[in-house]
Amino acid sequence: MLGPLTGKERIKKAYYLRKDTARYHKEHDPIEHKCNGDERRYKKKIANFTKTLPHNSLGEVDLKAYSSLRKALKSGDPEDLEAIPMGGTTKLANPQAAYVFDLIGADCHQTELPAPPAFSSAWEASEMAEVYWRALTRDVHFEEYDTNELTIEAASELSRFSDFRGPKDNGSVTTGTLFRSATPEDLEGPFISQFLFKDIPFGSTTIPQRYQTTLAGADHMTDYEEWLNIQNGGSPVAAIPDTTPRYIRNGRDLAKYVHIDFSYQPALSACLILNGLGRDALSPNNPYLKSATQGGFITFGGPHILDLVSKVSRLALEAAWFHKFLVHRRLRPEEFGGRVHNHLTDSANYPIHKELLNSQVISKVFNKYGTYLLPMAYPEGSPTHPAYPAGHASLAGAGVTVLKAFFNEAYEIPNPVTASKNGLSLVPYSDGPLTIGGELNKLASNIALGRDTAGVHWRSDGIEGIKLGEAVAIEVLRDYRKTYNENFDGFTLTKFDGKKITI
Repeated sequence: MLGPLTGKERIKKAYYLRKDTARYHKEHDPIEHKCNGDERRYKKKIANFTKTLPHNSLGEVDLKAYSSLRKALKSGDPEDLEAIPMGGTTKLANPQAAYVFDLIGADCHQTELPAPPAFSSAWEASEMAEVYWRALTRDVHFEEYDTNELTIEAASELSRFSDFRGPKDNGSVTTGTLFRSATPEDLEGPFISQFLFKDIPFGSTTIPQRYQTTLAGADHMTDYEEWLNIQNGGSPVAAIPDTTPRYIRNGRDLAKYVHIDFSYQPALSACLILNGLGRDALSPNNPYLKSATQGGFITFGGPHILDLVSKVSRLALEAAWFHKFLVHRRLRPEEFGGRVHNHLTDSANYPIHKELLNSQVISKVFNKYGTYLLPMAYPEGSPTHPAYPAGHASLAGAGVTVLKAFFNEAYEIPNPVTASKNGLSLVPYSDGPLTIGGELNKLASNIALGRDTAGVHWRSDGIEGIKLGEAVAIEVLRDYRKTYNENFDGFTLTKFDGKKITI
């Protein structure tokens, strides 16, 4: 046998690599997870996720059923979880994933998130107003945000909220910052990332990124009985499809993309596109860029990157599920919309912040639909797991972090494009260069906040979910850092907060 180590030496080194990695994670102090206190604050659990459980006519959860859910989550006993009373045929989405262990990266219970906005806060009010505005502007082409009356109104009103935390320009929300994220270069260029426009090299074929969408105006759950049926776990009505595949041109198209995409599809597509850009698109840290005799493949080549993009995706979901079910149990925007409706129709009295109750967008929703419920892009509304953090955001944050570690963030993407008005073609974009790093940040933002456009998430779900996925991926990259034979200086990348790190 050739090689620097004997079989016995190799076994010993592998053992110590695993042991040292385990010790590194073991030596961290346990994290003290903090929620926003709403579950203790409100006896009727009006601020918590209760979808699929039985509810009264106000959409308030049966307290015995909620107590059963809490008991089951506390014990983790599969039999307790099977005993939770359900309101209909729809099931909870995999709460036992919150207890899973994995053998790489940080344990999912050792990931950290700040508490989300409280139910009665001005912050929550601003996030709900933004979700209402996203619903009303779903059919506005992204390239028309500067001129469309609705998006101009949305930017103006969100600027007046005292605690709106989306990106601003000189202290105000503008049509150029509307519904975007503040990650580096996210505000540059078209609303949609180049990685959701460019053709995907897929083995011996090429996949154009034209996707199934739904017809304009196809909104759901604006009828109160329909809304209540869905909260109780009832069956939804059928969606209204658009039979013509289109490039993503508006919020409705984006909402549909993040409705039926598989877990790491966006990161996988981006990886395949990046792999086709050549060696100049690789990270300067790639050890094979300076080799005269070798090229990367199983390590520092396509199979390596593709493997890590998929590997971090489940780990990111594990971390998200822990926080969703065992820490925060935050209600979904559609549930909050029911609280708004019942409060404003004098059916109940809830501590909703006055900035939302006095907003323009509330009146516009009522004038269009006859209720104050949040118009949903999906017939079934949100998934059946709590809101915070967003699973899509965690997936996107993790996958994008891996891609930033392997590719040159400063590389300018050739021939940038945007979608035509009808979404049937791509047109050139020429207002400035777009980089890999900026468009990867934008991809994470599109995937995370695209779920807000559907009505199923809040802004803070997406922003914190992206950062959670990033933290998960960094720990995985750190675990693998010492396993390579190459002379390697480490993974260098720019975090979503703009800080540059080397792992």
